[in-house]
Amino acid sequence: MKFPIFIARRYLFAKKSHHAINIITLVSVAGVAVGTMALVIVLSVFNGFERVILSMFNAFNPDLEIRLKEGAVFTLDEIPLQELRNIPGIVLFSEVLDESALITHQNRQHLVTMRGVQPTYATITGIDTMLVTGTFSLEDGEADFFVIGQGVEFVLGANIHDFMNPFNLYVPRRGRTPSLHPSQAFVSTTNFASGVFGVQAEFDMEYVLVPIRLARQLLGRENEISSLVLSLDQDANENRVQKKVQELVGPAFEVRNRLQQQDFLYRIMRTEKWAIFFILTFILIIASFNVVGSLTMLVIEKTRDIQTLHSVGASQKLLRKIFLTEGIMISLGGALVGLLAGVLVSWLQMQFGFVSIQAEGTFVIDAYPVVIKGTDLLLTALTVFVIGTVASLLPVKNIALLIRNK
Repeated sequence: MKFPIFIARRYLFAKKSHHAINIITLVSVAGVAVGTMALVIVLSVFNGFERVILSMFNAFNPDLEIRLKEGAVFTLDEIPLQELRNIPGIVLFSEVLDESALITHQNRQHLVTMRGVQPTYATITGIDTMLVTGTFSLEDGEADFFVIGQGVEFVLGANIHDFMNPFNLYVPRRGRTPSLHPSQAFVSTTNFASGVFGVQAEFDMEYVLVPIRLARQLLGRENEISSLVLSLDQDANENRVQKKVQELVGPAFEVRNRLQQQDFLYRIMRTEKWAIFFILTFILIIASFNVVGSLTMLVIEKTRDIQTLHSVGASQKLLRKIFLTEGIMISLGGALVGLLAGVLVSWLQMQFGFVSIQAEGTFVIDAYPVVIKGTDLLLTALTVFVIGTVASLLPVKNIALLIRNK
């Protein structure tokens, strides 16, 4: 065992002449432990909410999406479809055609995005698992149906089981219209809705899903699509497949994964998480002032030991290293206790959900979600180590003054 560690360990656990030093040391360890535990728990809760929110979006967003970088629509002839099918990891694909539209029901109306999709779209995204009422059925022979978001249903005051009042969907007519009459500027269709999905307010208020054949008929587009969505095998390497698809379709297209499709929301969640991290880190810095006080009092108490060690040949560097090591031991001791306590509390919440969400309304979860990530634990431990080291540097500067005054 190295000499500084040996002496620092003896000073840490040995009984002090002043009982207050022992108390301050325990308070230092407890302060660092509480701050560390709070960091672990809060980061884990943010990870849990991130997973819940992304899983909700995943029910609407595909694994990969191919879109034009510039332009609204393209044809499948512009993509080597057969080579795309042969890329390992790709399971299914579906054509998608989007357009702004107006939906009305009785005397209410709402601006939406009409999304024309193929039957495989439900399998690719999992939207059929997010239905709150009805079934996911867009076609039944020659009959076409809508699947609407629950936000759209709420705004329209509609009931999909009301078979006396269907929905009317209006889209802008392509090209120039010779008539000045407003009705001539739109193409419309009247249909019933087979189901209502509930994913997230942004989607629920915006989208109406229709069969792609109906969307093409309304828009006068035979083979054009807005995007091509892909489903990947569970064992596929998403980054590798995305890179291969991007190389295949060329620079005119962009291939986006699920996070990139919701880049703005993802960046907001990450910003909130790290903002809380820095706030708690600041609190941890304040708690580390106890370490400064504990070491300062210990240095003063061990003045005679410091002078004796210096007389027998110990350098200032060695003496500083002894007390710096003790400060780091205090910080790491608190960090270890905090990490274990934080992981334990997070694990208990994951298993039993004893802290429930106390708020009015209906939520997709009953208790605060928690996900423990090793990278967060490592980052927390590193943060505490850096703070403890910096805090320990302040008191050891007094050692040189004590040596000069001997």
